[in-house]
Amino acid sequence: MRIFGCVLAGGTGRRMGADKALMRLAGQTLLGHAIARLEPQVERLAISANGDPARLAAYGLPVLPDDVPLGPLSGVLAALRWAAPLGATAVVTLAVDTPFAPGDLVPQLCLAAETAPEGLAIAYAAKDHPTCGIWPVSLADPLAAFLASGAKPRVLAFTAANHATRAHFPDETAFQNLNTPEDLAAAEALIRAAS
Repeated sequence: MRIFGCVLAGGTGRRMGADKALMRLAGQTLLGHAIARLEPQVERLAISANGDPARLAAYGLPVLPDDVPLGPLSGVLAALRWAAPLGATAVVTLAVDTPFAPGDLVPQLCLAAETAPEGLAIAYAAKDHPTCGIWPVSLADPLAAFLASGAKPRVLAFTAANHATRAHFPDETAFQNLNTPEDLAAAEALIRAAS
């Protein structure tokens, strides 16, 4: 198994009112937090992001734009197309607004994926967190077809159709999404309280 990683940072950040990837939490960008969580767990890492890639050059990682921006699944597809020719077996994705992702995200997703017919698994902690998942590179063509079908590009619709299993995590705060300035302030307070 060769597992690559991709931070999904292609969203527009409408509710945050700014480029979410570059918002700061505890002195570091949200993208920096996501990289710090995922990079030690994978062989290679990329960033899925639209717009000017130069704004992310300081991270020294490949920046993968969407072919057609249709939400997180477009970022997953870009990641699979990047990883497959480099010899990856699968790509683990992590949303950029998930700064508390667990240190055992990849091993737990890999274990769960072993029981899935397509090798697809998503994170579960009190509810589904489908942007945190392991995606076999063999799903690139079915995913491209799904996105081209005109159906609503819902992540859970695709994962259900492809028999995803769930990796269960005990701590639901590990997958807390920071979507608004209020969410960011609450996360800052949480970090201060823990230090």
